[in-house]
Amino acid sequence: MPALREFRSGKPSAYPDQSVYAEYACAEFGLAFRDIDGGTGLVFSVSSAAKCIHFGAGRCSWYPQNNATASSLATDKYFANQILESAGVATLGGEYFFLHERHRALRSAGHEREAALEYFGKLGAAAFAKPLAGSRGDFAQAIYDEASLLRYLDEVSRFYDSILIQPLAAGIEYRIFVMDDEVIYAARKYPPFVLGDGVRAIRDLLAAHDAALQSRGLSPASVTVDRDISPDVVLPKGERWDIPGRMNLSAGGTTVLEAPRSDAALTQARKAVRALGLRVAAVDMFTDIGGDPNAIRVIEVNSSPSIRLLEQSERSDLILKIWHHTFSAMGLLVPSS
Repeated sequence: MPALREFRSGKPSAYPDQSVYAEYACAEFGLAFRDIDGGTGLVFSVSSAAKCIHFGAGRCSWYPQNNATASSLATDKYFANQILESAGVATLGGEYFFLHERHRALRSAGHEREAALEYFGKLGAAAFAKPLAGSRGDFAQAIYDEASLLRYLDEVSRFYDSILIQPLAAGIEYRIFVMDDEVIYAARKYPPFVLGDGVRAIRDLLAAHDAALQSRGLSPASVTVDRDISPDVVLPKGERWDIPGRMNLSAGGTTVLEAPRSDAALTQARKAVRALGLRVAAVDMFTDIGGDPNAIRVIEVNSSPSIRLLEQSERSDLILKIWHHTFSAMGLLVPSS
């Protein structure tokens, strides 16, 4: 069988990972892969001798074994938190707020912009905000004063209808990938960073970093915390400067396959996925809050998690395991015993 990199080579840079991995898995399992959108990879079919199933990449749900209701509930971060808390899974909590006047007559009071400012004050004018149904870390950032919150609301309202505001929390961040109650992998997340070149100031390195993010449809980094080093300092060549806030791979973060110190994190991840009724999901969580490995809070549950980390970590065996589960669930393969 050709190596995964052979399926990657020759594809346009924008060709979706989902489609690359599907084609790779089809070659392994004797299924027919067909791109049906002129080579974009955004819509494709997979066929066995008896059945043909269509799949989508991009904004589509990546794992059809997850039902539509469960996937939709997981996408709404507030609803997901409510379900998790009711099942005894600790989350970061928070409240949701709308950014536009439309549909105001159809919703209850207490979730408008003025309410967001009031809630922010109750949190001590320090909070973490993100779009209610956002992904890839877009507009996910810490905010430390009311003026910054007002600017954030104006900016994010250009792209989203609603946000979630949560208390600030800190710990070691992990992603736990669960499939039918089995932990397929655990990974630790590290923040994105800029690397000194001995010429440009941190400010200029950040500008280049932000330009790359925006070219991929993501919001720029928000560096609002006072740091020990001025953004005008020129870093020595090779010196790393961490960017605080989101740690998403898509936003420049680094993720490494690594198990949490406590098995309690794996237990909570399984419990969270079951509570939402998902078969496949990745649970992002903080552990070691306050230095206690058993102090755990779920950040969010992703029902369409990327698995590019597995390619980067040369774990194509796990990519095939995940796709075998998908193809089996859709009746294209006989399930593994």
